[in-house]
Amino acid sequence: MKRFFDFVSALIALILLLPIFIVVALLIRIKLGAPIFFTQDRPGLNGVIFRMIKFRSMADFHDENGNLLPDSERMTKFGIFLRAASVDELPGLINVLKGDMSLVGPRPLLVQYLPLYNVEQKKRHNVRPGITGWAQVNGRNAISWEQKFKLDVWYVENQSFGLDLKILLLTIKKVFVREGINAVDHVTIEPFKGSKDE
Repeated sequence: MKRFFDFVSALIALILLLPIFIVVALLIRIKLGAPIFFTQDRPGLNGVIFRMIKFRSMADFHDENGNLLPDSERMTKFGIFLRAASVDELPGLINVLKGDMSLVGPRPLLVQYLPLYNVEQKKRHNVRPGITGWAQVNGRNAISWEQKFKLDVWYVENQSFGLDLKILLLTIKKVFVREGINAVDHVTIEPFKGSKDE
């Protein structure tokens, strides 16, 4: 039922949001240049790697040696708006259609974090990752990694259709309130370096 709901909802959302999708793509091309999309390998269900799609939100600025500048120097006002309004996540609906992701589930994180999880934290990969999740509506990037993983695991162990609907409604509210987008002293969130709890 969850997969059917994800597929139908993502398809309807893509059709309804197509005008916004096109406008955002054009604005990114004008303001940030090519490419329009940001793609990156992420671990999905059971840790299987898939290619996640998002709208690009950072400029392609390099130093004199050709190295990418830090995130804080590549984030523009336009990029901040895209993230604050969660517009950068819209292409994730394509991942939902493909079956790589769900509308609701733990957010897919970086592949290099996989060996850093403890036994409990690894449970977040027992379900498909989501565009939004229990951790996103309870602090997003403003909470610690340990809190985030506890919320992810709680969702995995308590998931239900009713809980998913609640998270989707809370997500809509969060988008308008724009809470927890950035971590303290970081454009997004400080990289995960492993947990103290084994």
